[in-house]
Amino acid sequence: MRYIFAHYNEVLPTDLRQQHIIDYLVFIKKEHGVGRDKCRMVAAACSFFFKHILPTSYVIPSDFYPRKEFKLPDILTVEQMAQLLDSTQNIKHKAILALLYGTGLRLSELRYLEMKHLDRANRQLKVVSGKGAKDRFTILPNNILELLGNYYRLYKPKRYLFEGQTPNIPMNDRSIQHAIRQAMLFAGFEKYKFSAHSLRHSFATHLLDYGTDIHTIKELLGHAKIETTMIYLHLTKQKREKLVSPLDMIYNGK
Repeated sequence: MRYIFAHYNEVLPTDLRQQHIIDYLVFIKKEHGVGRDKCRMVAAACSFFFKHILPTSYVIPSDFYPRKEFKLPDILTVEQMAQLLDSTQNIKHKAILALLYGTGLRLSELRYLEMKHLDRANRQLKVVSGKGAKDRFTILPNNILELLGNYYRLYKPKRYLFEGQTPNIPMNDRSIQHAIRQAMLFAGFEKYKFSAHSLRHSFATHLLDYGTDIHTIKELLGHAKIETTMIYLHLTKQKREKLVSPLDMIYNGK
């Protein structure tokens, strides 16, 4: 509140109105680049102040809270994914990329993936204590087995599939993120904001494109609610390609 009063230094607190607060929230978001969480903190402070400290009928506290933003995740096309794997020469980095994309794992799940969790015979991978402390199974691609075999013979991990400098200790998440950034750079994708999670998003979206049902994808990703998985319906290429604009219908009908 002190910052708001300083911003409106020529206006008494008793003279502040609803629009002042809204304009201030717009100001800090535009000029200082603050996120939604920071805006919510400011909104909560204003709400408390004008409801309990200086009650006024000119301000409706509930109107301050910013709406949750809906942003579609960044995904790679199938062609970009192939280019990324082909351009990655480091076998450990390639194995990380292939597993994230080929299984839909989260980065934290990849870190703690143990050798014993890979079931080659049944082509499945067990995720132990994933998000929400839940175990689940996801698919293990056939085409990754040779890559993982070559990787194992070279690095010989003891317990975790991807270990750091110390045996039996999982690879640091920052090291994994750095490996992914370097791979994106070598592939020429530095202008995009692709990350480890982009590979997971791409896994789900491409499965939809290939005809996998949404409930199966939900189970593979380990989502608690189907609503979380439904976001990929916005991204599926197959669905977009079947859409026909009303304008095209008019001219195509002639």
